[in-house]
Parts: sequence; C-alpha cells; structure tokens
Amino acid sequence: MESFVESREEMEAILREIPFGFLGMAMGEEPYIVPLNYAYIDGKILFHCALEGKKLDYLASNPTVCFTAARQVGAVQRHNEGDPCHMDSESVVCYGTARIIEDLEERTTVLNAFNRYFRPDIEGLSAERVAGCAAVEIAVSEMTGRRERDRELTCWRHRF
Repeated sequence: MESFVESREEMEAILREIPFGFLGMAMGEEPYIVPLNYAYIDGKILFHCALEGKKLDYLASNPTVCFTAARQVGAVQRHNEGDPCHMDSESVVCYGTARIIEDLEERTTVLNAFNRYFRPDIEGLSAERVAGCAAVEIAVSEMTGRRERDRELTCWRHRF
C-alpha cells in the first residue's frame, strides 16, 4: 500500500517542467483521452483548442476531468532474474473541473498567459486570433504524484 506525503510543491514543479500531458474526459459511458500541451499556473491547467470539436463537446457535457503528465527519467534498468523491472519516473495526476472560457476579454488573458508560459517575450494576441481559438481552464481540486528513483518510491497528495 502506498503511503502519501502532503506536498503540493513537488507535484507543481513536475507539472511546470513537463509541457505535454493527457486529458481524460467522459460523456455518459464513453471515455475520451487526448494528448495536449498545457500551462500550469496557480493551481490551474490552461490549454487552447479549436472552437468546435469532440473535446469541447465532452467538456460541455461533463466538466469533471482527470489530467496526467509523466516522464521517464533515464533508461529502463537491467534487473537480475527474479527482481522486478524498474524504471525511474515521475508523474502527477490532477482531478478537477474544466471551464470553457467564453468571455473574449478573459479568453485573451488566458491565451496570452498560455503563450507566455512557453515564450515569455511573445507579444499579446490580436483580437482576431483570440476570437478564432478556444481556451479552457481546469481548476485542480486534488492532485496525486509519484517519483521513483533507484527503487525508492515517494507518493504525494494535495487537496485544494
């Protein structure tokens, strides 16, 4: 049984370092998981997408989501016969509520924050660009994470 340590900082550092994750959604009995790049800012996951599509349909139907980011650290380690396989890794799983940003002024703020997350020196987006792009904010309510190094496992949990 895994034992969790209360630590928001470790998981937030991982989320800020990994620019790519997977968003899990559900509509009725149908699950849907999509890969996307994102920005993690102040307990929120931000991303952009097309103005129409399956992702927005799912989010409009059920805004409860799960998001995960993970990475392998180094190569898979060799193991002796009888020893379990091992790979150093870290991951964070976030649970929360997604909100499609409808207001154009707020969408401008979110999209500019998203862009500056990756390129701090970039200019602000034009009103035309903002109008042609959707933005989504996930308010994280809980996150769990794990880091494994040299067969030592650390597990974290934080509830907002």
